Amino acid sequence: MNDDLAYQRLREIAWRRKLTDSEQAELRAWLAAHPDARADWANEAALSELLTRLPDAAVPSNFTARVLRAVERDAAASNHERASRWVWTWRALVPRAAVTVLVVGAGLFAYQRHALAQRVELAQSVATVADVRSLPSPQFLEDFDVIRRLLPTPPADKDLLALMQ
Repeated sequence: MNDDLAYQRLREIAWRRKLTDSEQAELRAWLAAHPDARADWANEAALSELLTRLPDAAVPSNFTARVLRAVERDAAASNHERASRWVWTWRALVPRAAVTVLVVGAGLFAYQRHALAQRVELAQSVATVADVRSLPSPQFLEDFDVIRRLLPTPPADKDLLALMQ
């Protein structure tokens, strides 16, 4: 596994620059241990040599402007994406919040109306009691025991109680 990594590392170095003497010695040792990879290395070396002979591609005169325009386009797209997410969030949350406020407001209004109705009913009953002028005097309550003895209650019907049991 480490041998394959060393070979891959040497291939990548060869793509970028010529190998140093120590790297070439390491490559020769690796190829001696893996003779089946010699053809692959020869192809890689030939391709790298051909690519180094190619002339550099001409860079267009407006290359910098095109790169900056592409960067601005990407930045605008990401800003637009953030803005669209923000708008979507508001479009989703505002109706829900409005319904919540409406339900809570209706509940508070109903509670307030109920409490007001109870207060009005209590005030009317207090007013009714306050308007009554024919309340018995306290002396009447003092003689309550005497009046109760004057009007005896009928005795319990023992036959009826026996039938109920």
